[in-house]
Amino acid sequence: MASSIKLSAIEKGTGQTVLLVPGWSQSAKGYQAQIDGLSDRYRVIAVDMRGHGDSPKPDSGYRIARLAQDLREFILERDLKDIAIGGHSMGASILWSYIEQYGADRISKFIFIDQAPVVTNGFGLEGQALKETGAAFTPDVLYATAAGVANAQSAVLDGLKGAFFSPSISDEVVTFNKAEALKMPGAYAARLLVDHCSQDWRDVLEHVVPKLGKPVLVVGGALNTIFPVDAAQWIASKIPGARLEIFAADEGGSHFMFVENPEKFNAILKSFIG
Repeated sequence: MASSIKLSAIEKGTGQTVLLVPGWSQSAKGYQAQIDGLSDRYRVIAVDMRGHGDSPKPDSGYRIARLAQDLREFILERDLKDIAIGGHSMGASILWSYIEQYGADRISKFIFIDQAPVVTNGFGLEGQALKETGAAFTPDVLYATAAGVANAQSAVLDGLKGAFFSPSISDEVVTFNKAEALKMPGAYAARLLVDHCSQDWRDVLEHVVPKLGKPVLVVGGALNTIFPVDAAQWIASKIPGARLEIFAADEGGSHFMFVENPEKFNAILKSFIG
């Protein structure tokens, strides 16, 4: 088994724990606006996953299931309880894997931020069914992208700007985002991308999450930068009582809406967590 590691994290504030999990190749520092904006009310912890940010970069374990186990070990090591936990992009997939393995133990509320239940259309889906899964890749595109990440990581990250941000994003944010992503070795990032994008979480969202009976917030962006907004709508529709928040195009409604419009995003989280 992949060895246990001590994950790096940023922590600020006191009160109920809000634990934030970043997306693929992203770091805890990407949540700085939430760390600063929510810590007046909560104990905010943003974590760097295995291989990401300032966490250790071992030679193995770059699979969603292992990252969920790392998250579990982090929660137990710190004895965190009554957690409002949020995952952005691949971070949401890590939460779905956590739920599949550990249920809602120690977690009181879930926040799923712009992640599709299916990333790669290997099923021949089309029309509305394809839109609802949110699939952004074909198998060929997935493996070509992964090969690019392994061999030309910097160039691939440059090419993803339009899939991540709105056209009005500042160069400063893009440069910061890329620098944090480059902390993850390309070979590991590529391996994790293939595992992440090959999953299908529809069964967990339809049949497991609803049985937990926990409050769920689903956040999407109307700009459809990487995932169609239909995917967020589909997820919310499958979870009774789920709250759906869509950021409009003129509200920074990109894949990184929490970076582009932190005031609105933080206000929604405060309203949801209470």
